[in-house]
Amino acid sequence: MAWVDIVGLLAVVQLIAFGTLVGRARGTYGVAAPATTGHPIFERYYRVQMNTVEALLVFLPGLYLGARYWSPKYAAILGVIYLIGRVIYLVAYVSDPKKRSLGFSLSMVPAIVLVIAALIGAIRAALAG
Repeated sequence: MAWVDIVGLLAVVQLIAFGTLVGRARGTYGVAAPATTGHPIFERYYRVQMNTVEALLVFLPGLYLGARYWSPKYAAILGVIYLIGRVIYLVAYVSDPKKRSLGFSLSMVPAIVLVIAALIGAIRAALAG
């Protein structure tokens, strides 16, 4: 389970890093808080951060519960794919939002697989008594 813990914590660190990029973009593009609109590049960084928050709500429970009911090794591998997908998403979205699909898929497909696996595992455990 240690690898699952490492991946889960890296996802949180990644969110913190994305938040730092938003803060830097605020200064670079002159978007004073609490504004969430302004320069298009700032808005792209902001959307990446917000989408990552949304994705974490699916990913983290799926990661931990998927690892509980199935193989922690495979859950951690799916988690690494999620993390890589988020980085690809960031780079693509900031450069051209129309190119974000690969990164989005590489992060959301593993998250959804983990949630489905966790749900199946929980149902199986409940039925087994």
